Amino acid sequence: MGLKNVVIEHLEQQAVEEQSVEFVERKGLGHPDYIADSLSEEFSLALCREYKAKFGEILHHNVDKVLLVGGQSLPRFGGGEVLSPIYIVMSGRATCEVNINGEKVEVPVGRLAVESAKGWLKRNIRYLDTENHIIVDHRVGKGSSDLVCNYNVARKNPCANDTSFGVGYAPLDSLESVVYDTERYINASDLKKKIPEIGEDIKVMGLRTGKRIDLTIAGAMISKLVPDLDHYVSVKEELKRSVEDFVAKRCDLPVEVFLNNADRSDIGSVYLTVTGTSAEMGDDGETGRGNRANGLITPSRPMSLEASAGKNPVNHVGKIYNVLAQLIADDIAVVRGVSEAYVKIVSQIGRGIGDPHMTNIQLFMEKGKTLTSGVRQEVASIVEERLGNVDGITDLILAGKARLY
Repeated sequence: MGLKNVVIEHLEQQAVEEQSVEFVERKGLGHPDYIADSLSEEFSLALCREYKAKFGEILHHNVDKVLLVGGQSLPRFGGGEVLSPIYIVMSGRATCEVNINGEKVEVPVGRLAVESAKGWLKRNIRYLDTENHIIVDHRVGKGSSDLVCNYNVARKNPCANDTSFGVGYAPLDSLESVVYDTERYINASDLKKKIPEIGEDIKVMGLRTGKRIDLTIAGAMISKLVPDLDHYVSVKEELKRSVEDFVAKRCDLPVEVFLNNADRSDIGSVYLTVTGTSAEMGDDGETGRGNRANGLITPSRPMSLEASAGKNPVNHVGKIYNVLAQLIADDIAVVRGVSEAYVKIVSQIGRGIGDPHMTNIQLFMEKGKTLTSGVRQEVASIVEERLGNVDGITDLILAGKARLY
């Protein structure tokens, strides 16, 4: 294809892990923002399946505008109830009908919105009653004619439907790895079997100061499984010890764990929920306000503010380029002599997805190593191969093999 509009440069800066202070956050499975991202993506996947089944191809859609309005609840030891349900609006743009040989074929967009949302919630939030604890509404409009036209023209030769950029970097450092892995550990089914009182709404904030790490974890507890304050305190101590053991085996730096730091056990004020998510208690969520495409929020690294979830996987660069940039960064990070790789890719609306307006590769080299012509050539080959196979990212996304949040 011939490589063009690619700049490979040596990054002259202090490595993030060598900086005095670093923050990293991950919003976990039951966090309202994570839920909104998930419902956007589930809706997109449901549309993709419906379009392919009825028309043989994925039609234009971008359903990346889910809003979750928190409800009200009254949790109490040994029980509790949801007083006002969580309200979810499934929104965005989609192809709602297709004219085939003069016959109009309708797409059940509203039904798919509701079914996909309730299906994900049933599978992932154990104590959320999808018939009584939530209301799922839908406000899905038709795509604007110019973008739909651009999409239609681009099916055989995908063109960017927007001017946007994607960002990726690799490898994760110690703090990033421990924050990501800790949330995944707490929300894993194995730990839930051992400590069933843990809900799904887990948020992990990591702070590295010099060579030590503080992990501040907010973990919702299921009220009906916690009969009294003593039981809550016992479960909290068990979870804290379990996390401490987990991170000690995976991180060389000393780590201190703070769990439900706002608890006031002296007056019985603790983090109880009926459903396992703070969405029941007035905490709102919105697509794109949570984790970036690598699953983390990292102010010490470059980030895109694009919501990857819910965008169509065929030509929306706000989704595709974030996945692509991360794949390129992962490949480059294992090149001999490279310590860190930063990848930024910007599109130009109407331009081929495999021909970005610019791909910027910034390399932080290992101590004593320089950016040689050999390294440049190897990196350029990685970029060229990934851009030449950019269509494959659609398949990765449809198969659920691409991390988006």
